[in-house]
Amino acid sequence: MNPNTNSSLTRWFDEVGQEDVAAVGGKNASLGEMIRRLRPSGIRVPDGFATTADAYRVFLTTNNIEDPIREQLSSLATDARPRALQEVGEAVRQMIRKGEWPHEVAQSIGDAYRELCKRARKRNVDVAVRSSATAEDLPEASFAGQLESYLNVRGEAHLLDACRDCFASLFTDRAISYRQQKGLGLDPMKVAVSVGVQTMVRSGAARGGAGVAFTLDTETGFPDVVLINAGWGLGESIVKGMIEPDEYRVFKPLLDEEGVKPIVGKRLGSKDKRIVYGRPSRGSKSDTTKVQRTPDRQRRAFVLSDDEILGLARWCSAIERHYRKPMDIEWARDGQTGDLHIVQARPETVEARRKTSVLKTYRLKEEGKPLLEGQAIGRAIASGRAFVIKSVGGKGRESQKFEQGGILVASMTDPDWVPLMKRAAGIVTDHGGRTSHAAIVSRELGVPAVVGTGQATSRLRSGQEITISCAEGETGYVYEGALEYEETDESLEAPLRTRTKIMMNIASPEGAFRWWPLRADGVGLARIEFIINNVIKVHPLALLRFDEAKDRAGKERREIERLTAGYKDKAEYFVEHLARGMATIAASQYPNPVIVRFSDFKTNEYANLIGGAQFEPEEANPMLGFRGASRYYSEMYRAGFALECSAMKRAREEIGLSNIIAMVPFCRTPEEADSVLEAMAEYGLVRGKGGLKVYVMAEVPSNVILADEFARRFDGFSIGSNDLTQLVLGVDRDSESLAKLFQEQHEAVKRAIRELIKIAHDHDPPVAVGICGQAPSDHPEFAQFLVECGIDSISVNPDSFLKVQKQVAAGEQT
Repeated sequence: MNPNTNSSLTRWFDEVGQEDVAAVGGKNASLGEMIRRLRPSGIRVPDGFATTADAYRVFLTTNNIEDPIREQLSSLATDARPRALQEVGEAVRQMIRKGEWPHEVAQSIGDAYRELCKRARKRNVDVAVRSSATAEDLPEASFAGQLESYLNVRGEAHLLDACRDCFASLFTDRAISYRQQKGLGLDPMKVAVSVGVQTMVRSGAARGGAGVAFTLDTETGFPDVVLINAGWGLGESIVKGMIEPDEYRVFKPLLDEEGVKPIVGKRLGSKDKRIVYGRPSRGSKSDTTKVQRTPDRQRRAFVLSDDEILGLARWCSAIERHYRKPMDIEWARDGQTGDLHIVQARPETVEARRKTSVLKTYRLKEEGKPLLEGQAIGRAIASGRAFVIKSVGGKGRESQKFEQGGILVASMTDPDWVPLMKRAAGIVTDHGGRTSHAAIVSRELGVPAVVGTGQATSRLRSGQEITISCAEGETGYVYEGALEYEETDESLEAPLRTRTKIMMNIASPEGAFRWWPLRADGVGLARIEFIINNVIKVHPLALLRFDEAKDRAGKERREIERLTAGYKDKAEYFVEHLARGMATIAASQYPNPVIVRFSDFKTNEYANLIGGAQFEPEEANPMLGFRGASRYYSEMYRAGFALECSAMKRAREEIGLSNIIAMVPFCRTPEEADSVLEAMAEYGLVRGKGGLKVYVMAEVPSNVILADEFARRFDGFSIGSNDLTQLVLGVDRDSESLAKLFQEQHEAVKRAIRELIKIAHDHDPPVAVGICGQAPSDHPEFAQFLVECGIDSISVNPDSFLKVQKQVAAGEQT
């Protein structure tokens, strides 16, 4: 036992563990568990102690307020008026705040605080004072965010005031409602409050930072990543949704691999505000923090270095392994020492409990006018009337105008908004990230939300019909009007096993993780054009030659400067985003193969990129022009191809996703294949080195006619049925007047496919053949034909995956 504590009233963190939730609540029990079990392995957890549930009960009994509180709360059983809840809650809180500290409780807290100061070698140590309900973080009742916390508390008198306020916070309106909802009753002695007193990490100092981490992807439940949010100053700015934080994703399976840094996602947040320390005036209470504008230099910088991101991710993974369940973790970095610390850890309670036996998907059935975009929370779609609510308090009670099933539009939310959020069909906020209050509660409620839009409260008006869609990846959209959509449930309880590999076509890194429950055999086609067009947005040559093109249109120049802010080398902007985009898609299916196709824009599509028009020739027929392989070794684009190769090399070797296979599109001749392979090798991608495989698209008739020659140069073929049909039949695939002639199942096309598979399989060694077109999902008989030919893999869009899987399984049995 540690000295100077009454163990029935206060307990040091290193004296408690998971078995002590009834005595010190889930939050404090978890801190003790980490200090006892994980701190010896190097995970830093600040020292501290907790008041026990007995201390809370002694406080109520000594002040003779147990029965008066019970009487006040009993009236709520017969009076459902919102005002009754406010009146009762306020009356109960006042009883507690006016209570005197029992001598033995105050002495035990004071003794423990003085011992904590002694250990810190300070006269008065600053502490964080956090409420921990004895029912907290149980699977059926997580009190997270319901009770109060006080930061930067200094001195014994202020500590006692903060502890008393923590007791009172068990009876805020939101906490009372929560207990009723969870069936915990309102007896003041049934659920008690333990108060955790923890040495403050100086994250509010000038260079300090803090944030939240989850050991799974919060939107999809994908279990193999650690998701980290980071902001400058205290972590309250993130939890309260005041800022758009940095966001990092780390791929857990590669964390222990030497020589790689598996950070698959890294996004710079605006971080326009930060919460820092203040000093109370003489005689004031202990609210000693303040909000200030973040300096521009910090706004433009990532809070954590790559080594800090990886170190924190390793700690989070170790915590998850110890608890054997996904975890929700709060961390802080001391601004004076630079040391990282874990300050809280609790079980993740939403995605970890979601059924993975059913895949629920949503799809818009019509196009709409986009009004806003932000971060998508959840995967659903909702429509309804918007209600712009500025505040849930005040005399006007603006929130009373909100209608059940409306779309709540707010600047940001905190726990006081929860009763309103429960009535909403969807939520839109100006501020906040994936770990903000609005995001966390919307997930718990199963309500879609679009957070961090920046201007929802100013752009939308109450009564306006809108649709919010979180079904299109990480970006959520707010559309004008009530759009029609459909909801589909697919059972995953009995996954099929087929000899033919069933893979997916994926373009967007944003959507890659959402399909992990399908358990596909990999990705048969990952198109990097989506990353270039929607994430990078700039032509690679416009980045490489930015300084040379002083006469470029001012608007384009400003846009490039805006996008590449923070990058001294503008080409690095291209490589960085493309590499992490590839890595994210590859991580979603690791260790299964992920075939990443080099860019296959046509010249007119390249010209539409920012700064692209000056680098692209005008062609009468871009479909048959300067595209695919012909660009990669040409002096007109070779430098751009070098950036694509650098990105793939980084994704495979530095980030560590070695399951990436390179694929060359529209390669017309074997000689052209040699030129491309030579260019790849020059830029660090050597076929066979480090296990690198290189595939070729089979979409030109010469790929079939000279299949034996291509098989000598490549490790696999992927049939592009659209282009192959177009060129075998001589039909423009985009021509409406010739639509009836465009038949992927035409005998001429089928003969070409059958011949290609035979030659490839007869080659020594045999070469794999797959198909990445949509024909197998549109035509069951075509899937049957491919199986009969012995195709090695079929890759389709994710929404067709289960249907094609069933078709192939049936075909293999005949």
